[in-house]
Amino acid sequence: METSSDDDGDTAATLTKTSFVLLLLLPALYLSPTKPPGNETFSPPAHESAKKPKPEALASKPKKKKKKLYITFDDGPNRGTKNVLTIVKDENIPVSFFIVGEHVFASRPQAQIWDSLKIAEQIELCNHSYSHAHGRYNRYYEQPDSVVSDFERTHDSLGLDNRIARTPGRNTWRIDTLRFTDLAKTTAAADSLQKAGFVIMGWDLEWHYDHKTMSVTTTADDLIAQIDSLFKHNKTRQPDNLVLLAHDQVYVKADDSLQLRRFLQLLKQKDEYEAALVTAYPGALK
Repeated sequence: METSSDDDGDTAATLTKTSFVLLLLLPALYLSPTKPPGNETFSPPAHESAKKPKPEALASKPKKKKKKLYITFDDGPNRGTKNVLTIVKDENIPVSFFIVGEHVFASRPQAQIWDSLKIAEQIELCNHSYSHAHGRYNRYYEQPDSVVSDFERTHDSLGLDNRIARTPGRNTWRIDTLRFTDLAKTTAAADSLQKAGFVIMGWDLEWHYDHKTMSVTTTADDLIAQIDSLFKHNKTRQPDNLVLLAHDQVYVKADDSLQLRRFLQLLKQKDEYEAALVTAYPGALK
């Protein structure tokens, strides 16, 4: 009878143990990572990596700087001032009035208009002399000390809270380092006003009117076009800042008041412009 040797028996036992160990290791081998620990990388599915970043992760675009327009009215209070005040309040546009001191005390209605100006919102009140030279400009500017006294009288009698002023009948500038004199005979008086602490503001564009009919000679649409052109060609005293001169007395009649209202409405449609008070003009406040 043939029998197996001891070596055969040991071999069989060894194979049996090996098979058993392999069976135990197979699940672990199947589940273990293919790369050594610490070197794992993650690649998201194609549709995940293609997702756009969240809105908050995007850098916000800087807001475009707006050009500033300073709408100013001279010579009030007078018959047209009340209409101007009503219109700018209705349209919610900030404007600045350059006041003639003598006009405030000239009549009861003018004093009442002055009272309305003082309590109005988005309104700035500035100095346009006391006498307005009584129309005798050459003689007026020959006496610089008298000119200073004339402006001081308005500042004190009206209790103005700023030193911004405009010379009667002259487009003169003395703001910080900005100096311009339209007529040389005004130079000494303008320099004296600046030395006395006044900031002299002229204008970049005037809304012209017929002095006989007291009606505007430029439509609101044409005025907007002129403003566009001055900004486009950088024709203002300060880049991106434009001072517009208008006169209260022009807006007595309905047609002229309508042009003023239309101008303000058109201005509000110009997103690149911003109406501002004259104290916001560069260098106006020390």
